[in-house]
Amino acid sequence: MSTIYLVRHGITTANKEDRFAGRTGEELHAEGIKQKGQVGEKLRSENITAIYCGPAKRTMQSAEMLGSLLNIPVSVLAELDEINIPHWDGLTKDEIRKQFGAQYPTWLSAPQDFDLAGCETLAQVQSRAVGTVNQLLASAREQKILLVSHLIVLRCLVLFFKGLALNDFRSIKIDNGSILQISENENGQVSVRYL
Repeated sequence: MSTIYLVRHGITTANKEDRFAGRTGEELHAEGIKQKGQVGEKLRSENITAIYCGPAKRTMQSAEMLGSLLNIPVSVLAELDEINIPHWDGLTKDEIRKQFGAQYPTWLSAPQDFDLAGCETLAQVQSRAVGTVNQLLASAREQKILLVSHLIVLRCLVLFFKGLALNDFRSIKIDNGSILQISENENGQVSVRYL
């Protein structure tokens, strides 16, 4: 199996304000730009062969910075985009509670059961993300692929590769700028570790 590196986009103003950026045009905060420089330095010796990211501005900015630092072109894949919950986009978590209070407790306590018309479920996010990763892995063996995406997408990928159910969603901690490495040993065992 190829080695996959997962990186969450750099910190944004929305992250600092506890705001659901969703699919808005949120850009990296100055701290997020600094984080990506640090991530690039950590990844410099990993011999990464390809970088893929979602289409949101913050993930593209993060990926392009890393691509520039590592001298690797970046490809944008819609399947790595943030979860689609359009009526929450741009709202703080307190605003979501006030305006859509009946929805928010489910999202917090049982996100695997969150299912609203016109919105994506975690299962749908996981399906599209895992599907595209499997396509990337099938196209060439022994690659070192870097994926830059969002907390929700990355959690779904980690759960899949760890063989965990979506109800373990909240147990996966991935800070802005975190790097995770997913690899397979000669016995076919998959490991997920933080770099």
